[in-house]
Parts: sequence; C-alpha cells; structure tokens
Amino acid sequence: MKKLLYAGLAAVLLLPVFSPVASENGLPLDTIKLPPGFGISLYAADVPAARSLAVGTNGTVFVGTKESTVYALPDNNKDGRADEVIKIATGLNKPAGVAFYNGSLYVAEINRVLRYDNIENRLSNPPQPVIITDTLPRDMHHGFKYLRIGPDRKLYIPVGVPCNVCLKSDWRYGTILRLNLDGSGLELVARGIRNSVGFDFHPLSGELWFTDNGRDRLGDNKPPDELNRISARGQHFGFPYVHGKDVTDPDYGARKPADLAITAPAQELGPHVAALGMRFYTGSSFPAGYRNNIFIAEHGSWNRTVPIGYRITLVRLRNNTAAGYEVFAEGWLVNGRAWGRPVDVLVPADGSLLVSDDAAGVIYRIAYGS
Repeated sequence: MKKLLYAGLAAVLLLPVFSPVASENGLPLDTIKLPPGFGISLYAADVPAARSLAVGTNGTVFVGTKESTVYALPDNNKDGRADEVIKIATGLNKPAGVAFYNGSLYVAEINRVLRYDNIENRLSNPPQPVIITDTLPRDMHHGFKYLRIGPDRKLYIPVGVPCNVCLKSDWRYGTILRLNLDGSGLELVARGIRNSVGFDFHPLSGELWFTDNGRDRLGDNKPPDELNRISARGQHFGFPYVHGKDVTDPDYGARKPADLAITAPAQELGPHVAALGMRFYTGSSFPAGYRNNIFIAEHGSWNRTVPIGYRITLVRLRNNTAAGYEVFAEGWLVNGRAWGRPVDVLVPADGSLLVSDDAAGVIYRIAYGS
C-alpha cells in the first residue's frame, strides 16, 4: 500500500470524464490498483447516481441515490454479483440515505425520513412508506442525508450547513442528530460539523466515528477533510471557527466563543478529497490486519488545481486511536481525468467490500483471494 501523497498545482474546476477502454461493462477496472491478493469486479451495473448502501437480513443490498430512485440488489445465488436491479421507490427528493433495521428499510430524502416495512419480502411489490419525519431542513446545498441505526436503536442523521462557510441561527445546521425510530425525540449528538455524509459505530466501543468535508476556497492544500470520533454527546468539532487541527478560519475564527471547547480530528485526511462514506471492516475474509479498521470512500476534489481523492483509503487504529492513513484502492482518476467517483462502502456477510459510484452508476465488489 502507498502512503498518501499530496499533489501539487494545475487548473481545473470540474473534472471531465473520459471514455474508457472497455474492461467490464465498459469500465476499465484494470486501472484500479489494490494491495496484493485483492481483486475488484462489478457487483451491479445500471444503478444511476448510486450513493449510500445498506444490507438487509437476507443479504439484499439497498442503494440510495442523488436522483429520485431507491434500488434493491438481491444476490440470491450468492455468487458475488446482484441477480437484478429492482426499483423499490421512485419519485423521491434525492433519497441518498438508506439504513436497514428489523426488517424495515429507512430512506432519507432531503427533508424527510421514510420507512418501508417487511421490504425484503416485498421487493417486487413494495409497501407504501411510513413517514417518520418530514421536518428536516429543505436546503439542497449540503442537503444529502446519511442514515445509520445506532447500538442504542436510534436513528442517526446529519444536517450539513447550506453554504461554504457560515453561521446559522437554526441549531440543527452543522450537526449530527438522532431520533427515535418512530420520529420522536429529536436531539443533538455532535455539532461544529460542516457536512458529514458518512459515519459508523466502532464495533467494540460503540463510539460514533464520522467523516467531515472541509471548507472550500482556502487554497489547494488546506483545510484537510476530517475523520472524527465522538467520545461524549454534544462535542463541538470546530466549524466554522477552526478546520482540521489548527486552521483558523479567516472569516469566522475571531468569532469563536472564548469558552468553547473544540474536539480535534482523530485523523486529518487529504485536502478537498471529499471524504464521504466510511465503515469499520467487520468481516473475516480480508487479512486479519484489516479487522476493525476504517475504510473511507473519497469522492474526489472538484475545486483543486491538481485533483485528489477518487479512491478508497484506509485509516488504521491502535488502541482506539488513528495510527495511519493510506491508500487502499485507486485508479478511478487517470491522468487527471475521472471515470468514477466512490461514494459509500459496505461490508456484507461474505466479508467483501462493496463500493458505490455515483458517476459510473455502479456498485463494485472488492474481495480478497480473487
């Protein structure tokens, strides 16, 4: 594995997508570099705008999107590839977030959370959803929601700030929130968070770890994106006053309340890599050194002169503390041009690693020994 290298300078705003030489379903999977012993294949194609991933009790993979559809991907013969791509919900408002619990699929739109009961037994005839809440902010800027069910059986959801950098009077902005599974009891978990689109609970301690995207327009190499750990409810993680460990915001740094305690990142990530989905590796098919460490999907920079990200990285932990940050999979960015953008990661029952890609509209499967 390669240690992270920060790139220098060159000028692009939005990366063009090149036309790849066909390798599998028209995608050049042979450009993806992985550690020895690992291989990558397509788990499912034709999943446009694929974002967050969740897995059901029977192994069905559910996919939220940044458009209007939620998909189900059953793999009934357990061959490591979806048997079909099923639309289980359409006409929704950017249903990016999905979570599965006790037979039900929870789906997060921009301002609503829905629940589809008994969904794995009704993939071809989905039920009408139950509205859990419809009172979340409606802002589209940083409006995509992510969902997880915690060890406390509560629903966790972020609310990003509707800006690059700002202070808002509504206390819900720039937070991770939680609520009961019936939509009641909304409360604060953590604050000072610009935009988190990925979090997971440590499999041993139960603590919530999350990614956060750093602000834009402070240059190519600052601030870093962040990986954070919540050790106590209500912690403040710096936004908009401080970014990373020590980057004082030029507009808001002086406004920081003197008595405000800020929790530093557990790990600074690359600048503008757009760190999104993250998961602890809890499977058993990868080598033992990966167990309980963190995989992160880095969606890729949009405003950096030399692009960075477009990869899967690994944060290794030691004694519940980040002890290393390295590239695990890369190759979606070739000669400064992107043909794919990883969004979320998921560890299904077979111990592989599934990766969603909203640019290529596919789900990949990374396995060891293949």
